[in-house]
Amino acid sequence: MSAVQVEQNTFEMPPREGITIAFFLTVADKERSARWYEKVLGARILTMGDGNAPPYLQLANIWMILNLGGGPTADKPTVTLSTPDPNHINSFMNFRVADIQACYELWKSRGAEFLTPPIPKYGEIRCYLRDPDGYIIEVGQSTTKKYG
Repeated sequence: MSAVQVEQNTFEMPPREGITIAFFLTVADKERSARWYEKVLGARILTMGDGNAPPYLQLANIWMILNLGGGPTADKPTVTLSTPDPNHINSFMNFRVADIQACYELWKSRGAEFLTPPIPKYGEIRCYLRDPDGYIIEVGQSTTKKYG
């Protein structure tokens, strides 16, 4: 039995060696979501998929898979995938940026809808935006100042 390789120098999708992590999002409309991540956040669409294959995107140093929801399948017999209730989220992406104000202005100009402008909190400045399916995305910039 061979060991799983996790320390590699390059990360590709699909990986030729080791492991690469992709963030899977259940979306209502694959095309709409892929174009939103491309236009607003600057993701690179690697493939829009063909047939039932989902779109794959590269966004900064992460990979994303966007696919429609659905009922249980043979490999996940008790699981139903659906888009989130926008007010009851149990996970979200967290982007760390060097200049939150520049990021906020750029993404807002591209159509991002932020919950608030950037707000100082606990040694960082942060804000949240929603994607077309209601997922929230945290954007934060670390600071040396501590806030209560």
